Amino acid sequence: MQFHLNGFTTGDPAIAPRHPQAGETLDTVDVLIVGCGPAGLTLAAQLAAFPEISVRINERKPGPLEVGQADGIACRSVEMFAAFGFAEKVMKEGYWVNEVAFWRPGAQGEGLQRADRIQDVADDLSEMPHVILNQARVHDFYLETMRNGARRLTPDYDRALTTLTRTDDPDYPLVATFDCLDAPGETETIRARYVVGCDGARSTVRKSIGHELHGESARQLWGVMDVLPVTDFPDIRLKAAIQSATEGSILIIPREGGYLVRLYIELDALHGDERAADRNVSAEMLIEKAQAILAPYSLEVKEVAWWSAYEIGQRVCDGFDDSDRDGDGATEPRIFIAGDACHTHSPKAGQGMNVSMADTFNLGWKLAAVLRGQARPELLQSYSEERQAKAQELIDFDRDMARLFSAKPQTKEEEAQFQAYFQKHGRYTAGVETQYAPGLLIGDAAHQALAAGQVVGKRFHSAPVVRLADAKPVQVGHAFKADGRWRLLAFAPTGDTGETGGAIAQLCDRLDGPEGLLHRFTPEGADIDSVVDLRAVFQTPHREMRIEALPALLRPKKGRYGLVDYEKAFCPAVPGPDIFDLRGIDRAQGALLVLRPDQYVAQVLPLDAVDTVADFFDRILIPQSAG
Repeated sequence: MQFHLNGFTTGDPAIAPRHPQAGETLDTVDVLIVGCGPAGLTLAAQLAAFPEISVRINERKPGPLEVGQADGIACRSVEMFAAFGFAEKVMKEGYWVNEVAFWRPGAQGEGLQRADRIQDVADDLSEMPHVILNQARVHDFYLETMRNGARRLTPDYDRALTTLTRTDDPDYPLVATFDCLDAPGETETIRARYVVGCDGARSTVRKSIGHELHGESARQLWGVMDVLPVTDFPDIRLKAAIQSATEGSILIIPREGGYLVRLYIELDALHGDERAADRNVSAEMLIEKAQAILAPYSLEVKEVAWWSAYEIGQRVCDGFDDSDRDGDGATEPRIFIAGDACHTHSPKAGQGMNVSMADTFNLGWKLAAVLRGQARPELLQSYSEERQAKAQELIDFDRDMARLFSAKPQTKEEEAQFQAYFQKHGRYTAGVETQYAPGLLIGDAAHQALAAGQVVGKRFHSAPVVRLADAKPVQVGHAFKADGRWRLLAFAPTGDTGETGGAIAQLCDRLDGPEGLLHRFTPEGADIDSVVDLRAVFQTPHREMRIEALPALLRPKKGRYGLVDYEKAFCPAVPGPDIFDLRGIDRAQGALLVLRPDQYVAQVLPLDAVDTVADFFDRILIPQSAG
């Protein structure tokens, strides 16, 4: 964590200097967020990093979430939390899913027996674990991040959106009206440049732009409960998938704290027009069903912390913004939807909260770039293009997962099918398989061989390194914060120590200087890395490097005092593993990675491909100077 750049300050460095409008309730804002679920809070936390952007976030509920429905946090989401600065808190509190047990009927179809026990997350899939933690705690960490921002952003609760209209006003074209539920009869009107609906499956924002969720319910009823149990079932502190012979299936998810357990319990199928509410499901019914599935093991529930019943259904929206109001797709998007407002599915694979947060992590930096005058408005069209495709993948995956989990296997081969599917799709459930297609923000894979393990279109796969200046072991990916900056990550070829004449020095020469690429997109008076941030990884051990020989661009002078940033250069981890081997970096040629602000690999290129990088940025960014 870096601070003191513009002068020595005391207190918590995570709290940004206070903006003059901090804490004010504005009725005209850059971005209005509707809904305080994980999607809305991810977006608010991202925008809170930019003091020049005004934000309101309104929520229908009377206050913060206390007991959350979601609990599974994928490895990729924990990586994202690291960019926001609270991954360590999540890992400290959460239950780590290290292994998964599979239970099926005995050889003669009676009782239960453990069929297998496997590793949950494959080795080196991520530096982060798969974690279980109450959704409300995740909300708490986001709310803290928002409060620590310069605007001291906090939600406005008891606000129910009633109307949202788009006008011809060139500055603030969106008008939203809210009922003030804490003051009956009163309303509030907010004008905004952009509105993002994170207001759930019954989204008022979605209805205002004429979009619908498409799909159908699988007509399968499930119950879920968080309980404090006493049981002789041996795997109660492991994630366990249990398929009984005649009573249905149950998924056990141990919770944080060492004692709490979540149970997903299969109930009978729904018939005709029957809905979940028609069954009058009770906590007692769920306990009895769980006891029947787990037999001959005993289950005594001492306390029920929370429970619910729901139908499995997979639905996805036909568009994630309002850009196609006239049917030609030419209208600049101003209204967006995210999370459950545009995709709903079962909780079996633990993807709901994770995919919702990924939606707005994708959108947040794009809104910020446009609002800050760094990028063209066309950038915002990529949100619906990228995230709608990912939502459809989720729906397809979830449909298969839910079907297999509820299957009544008749043979040993059928019994093993669910486990095989789980293992095959482990990368997907970890959140690391998302791959964006080539387009405005993703280049081609012509030079993929230069960095085989950093796949174009996928998230940057971190690895351990040593920071050159202070010999600190770090994960290189943790240097990339949720601050809206693009990254250039240069991997040096063999023998290159950054000195004059080498490939890294030549790269820096072309990026720096009055005519350099970085100056073209850097605002007057701003730090050279404020829009595009260059870092380098060398093959030479850190004790054999000379930091004073590095190009000035890797030791830039920043802030009002011109202080040197010493955290731009890295070397292989000691004693290993070596990042060049782990991620398939071509040692002879090196490689140049272009990383998006949401940490996805936009391009893999040769170190001398500065013209290609320039062409790429010219499509997206707005030049800030004559350079």
